[in-house]
Amino acid sequence: MADGVDFEVVLRNAVQVPLVRIDREPFLRAALEKHFPENIVNQAIAESPAAAGITTDQLNSIAYDSINYETTKVTALSFAAGLPGGIAMAGTIPADLTQQMAHMLRIMQKLAYLYGWPSLMDEENSTIDDGMVNNLIIFSGIMFGVEGASQAIHRVAAQLALNVAKKLPQKALTKGIVYPVVKKIALTLGMHMTKQTFAKSVSKVIPIIGGVVSGGLTFATYRPMACKLKDHLAGLPTASVKFYEQQRKVAESNVAKDECIDVSVVEEDSVDEE
Repeated sequence: MADGVDFEVVLRNAVQVPLVRIDREPFLRAALEKHFPENIVNQAIAESPAAAGITTDQLNSIAYDSINYETTKVTALSFAAGLPGGIAMAGTIPADLTQQMAHMLRIMQKLAYLYGWPSLMDEENSTIDDGMVNNLIIFSGIMFGVEGASQAIHRVAAQLALNVAKKLPQKALTKGIVYPVVKKIALTLGMHMTKQTFAKSVSKVIPIIGGVVSGGLTFATYRPMACKLKDHLAGLPTASVKFYEQQRKVAESNVAKDECIDVSVVEEDSVDEE
């Protein structure tokens, strides 16, 4: 990318970082079992927390715990990386970006699973397909406040909610209306990361203070970005208990109509036979 970091390359590299993948089922079980009975937890895993009747207010409290935990980890690592001789000296700045992206991916997955999304990364495969990459780009766009990311995630969530956390809508993410928007988001994110890399590399010139600046910058940006994603996901239909209640009512109504039709057909057949 001529005018910035290639964000997709950073993203694909970050996926390979050890411990970056969060398995959806174990995470949800560990996060929810302290607050809800087993039958609710099992339904949340099989469908989604909202489908199991867990409200956004309840999920928000659990989400903040995850955000605080990940913020503490990434800030400590960023402080170490900012020291002279740290892991992010000028010659290995891409490694610094990869590490930062890896922590973004961890909180993305945790928040996504709490608010009703299926696995964002294939838990059995070390690589990710284009649909997964595009979805992660949209999530990153929300965290960075990139224009177009909000509309894109709403389109995907609208299709996803109807399937109750079964699978990401690949067509929308790779060929539909969302796809061109994703490419624009990735371009903007690359420019964001280029500016961020320059700011951090300058801070490393000053011993010790460089670590404080680097860690401070990370703390000041990571948590607000994670909270921005949390707030956005909490407002989607995938996190709405009311949405799933309405879906059940519609399904029950359709079943009742089908039963009425079956009964009327039987009665008409009986009349004809007489």
